[in-house]
Amino acid sequence: MYNKVIQNIKPLEFMWPVQNPFIFCVHHLDNYPAGNSEMGPAVSLSGRYLGQDFTLKDGWRMYHGERVPGFPAHPHRGFETVTIVLDGFVDHSDSHGAAGRYGMGDVQWMTAGAGLQHCEMFPLRQQEKGNRLELFQIWLNLPARKKFADPHFKMLWGERIPLVELEDEKGLKTSLKIFAGSFDGAEAPDPAPDSWAADPAHGVNIWTIRIDAGARFTLPASTPEMHRMLYFYRGGKLKMAGIDIDTGNAAELLADQDVIIEAIDKEAFLLFLQGMPIHEPVVQHGPFVMNTADEIRQAIYDYRETHFGGWPWDRYDHVHPRDEGRFAKYKDGRIEKPA
Repeated sequence: MYNKVIQNIKPLEFMWPVQNPFIFCVHHLDNYPAGNSEMGPAVSLSGRYLGQDFTLKDGWRMYHGERVPGFPAHPHRGFETVTIVLDGFVDHSDSHGAAGRYGMGDVQWMTAGAGLQHCEMFPLRQQEKGNRLELFQIWLNLPARKKFADPHFKMLWGERIPLVELEDEKGLKTSLKIFAGSFDGAEAPDPAPDSWAADPAHGVNIWTIRIDAGARFTLPASTPEMHRMLYFYRGGKLKMAGIDIDTGNAAELLADQDVIIEAIDKEAFLLFLQGMPIHEPVVQHGPFVMNTADEIRQAIYDYRETHFGGWPWDRYDHVHPRDEGRFAKYKDGRIEKPA
């Protein structure tokens, strides 16, 4: 134990440490080159392990993509993905015929529930200059009663995400984007309806926090049952609850006390996750997250038999036309665009 507030400090590797009800968190930062005619990189892919390119080479990765970077069609069951795109774009296509392009501050909240396939591709739309991509993907568990909810996604457009700006006694600023939960009277848009986050009593909060160099910010206490993690992913040094922390570390915090955070030498960027734990067994096998091993075996069988609705697109790495703007097309045919 580090002190009465900080329970643990862990390094940020490719997959970040999480606590129940969260089951996965990753930060993608790729400085892609200019795009080619297919919206893939307009450079040679020689020397890359295409299909499994997770090594940062020349500042970017192809991930599972072979033509366009990203994640071609793959299944999910039993949990939710919350994808926060700070820069660049993601193209979504799924086995129910739903689709979308989102980015530049947008969030896709997708309930996999009973099961679906989707692809998440990173189209390199700019042909005259580089294509920077930065995003967080967070997996939030579902309780047993919601594991077989109808698959659904909801767009939280960037224009609707609350921004809270605070000044400390020196006039230095802290800015918070509230993607889930609330802070200082600002409330995030509603999440997907079957989400654990849909009940305010579960206290799910997802924020990004930017702190000016030299500024102080107080993270307010919550109820003792909450689990909370603070990820310091960019900056220099922080002083948190009296402890010096370098960038590239996550702090596991007790929730029942205020936490004073000071950015010592540089502007600091953090991600904050909080939520009431789901007090149920968790059995995970790759993209399936259930309560028992039998349910995992059933998920594998169901996927092999049904492919969770098949794949209605021309390619497993489907991307939308280059000039298409941000949009969401839902499985009922409804089309939505940011206001």
